[in-house]
Amino acid sequence: MNKQTNSVPLTKIVKEFNLETIYAPENLSEIKVERADINRPGLALSGFFEYFDAKRIQILGKAEAIYLSRLSESERSQKIRAFLEKNPVCVVIARNMEPSKEMVQIAEEIKIPLFRTPLSTSSFVSAIIASLNVYLAPKITRHGVLVEVYGEGILILGDSGIGKSETAIELIKRGHRLIADDAVEISKVSEKTLVGQAPSIIRYYMELRGIGIIDIRRIFGMGAVKETEKIELVIKFEQWVEGKMYDRLGLESEYVEILGIKVPAITVPVRPGRNLAAILEIAAMNSRLKKMGYNTAEEFNRRLEEEFQNNT
Repeated sequence: MNKQTNSVPLTKIVKEFNLETIYAPENLSEIKVERADINRPGLALSGFFEYFDAKRIQILGKAEAIYLSRLSESERSQKIRAFLEKNPVCVVIARNMEPSKEMVQIAEEIKIPLFRTPLSTSSFVSAIIASLNVYLAPKITRHGVLVEVYGEGILILGDSGIGKSETAIELIKRGHRLIADDAVEISKVSEKTLVGQAPSIIRYYMELRGIGIIDIRRIFGMGAVKETEKIELVIKFEQWVEGKMYDRLGLESEYVEILGIKVPAITVPVRPGRNLAAILEIAAMNSRLKKMGYNTAEEFNRRLEEEFQNNT
């Protein structure tokens, strides 16, 4: 398992949100965004910098624009210079407002990227935070297979050679979709959500021992693959051990913790003759039932208790 630190090129954000460039320094392509949070620099423009984070994208809205417009030219220049000398990663002006000449001149002098968007401040803030949360989400890479079965993202874990890829192939033949084989990049996009994808170099490919590398997209069609999927269930394959007690009712809740999030998990013993693809399909449907508020194991246990009480 390999944990990664992330950043996103500022140019990617500019392109995604179609930002108008008012001023861009020559090294714009080298500038990286490392914070998912953004900042409204009202306090900074008033002179309070104690908690100012220059690594955040700075958004100038109507309130900041009106505040600056009511200052004298010399005072406005002083406030803007003090703000831009903190070297923020960039400044974005909302609502297509016209920047003051002092803002443009000082940005060019200090080489601070300056952009403009037609979006309102609140709309732009919510959109860019959502985007940055995806780009900058904590990530790890785990050895496994990620498939979508009946709309459920299932991460299959287990030792090499235990049958993860073969099970995924059978699921694909049944109409389900592959997201990643062998290596799964997992991102924590919120406090409750994990999203998995394949590293770009192996996306849509799968390794089958004895055959080699195959292209799932070309063999089974575009409907057999998907770029990303939420991880909602973990299936752990392990070799069947004679005499070991396995959960037969499903009353015990098992979880796997990934990036601080507990994901429901099931341990499936593997031995010749077991139809693992069918087992995963049932697991996916049962997982959906549980999310809808129906737990088959608990219902069955309740019936057993009622039957026991009626017979005593």
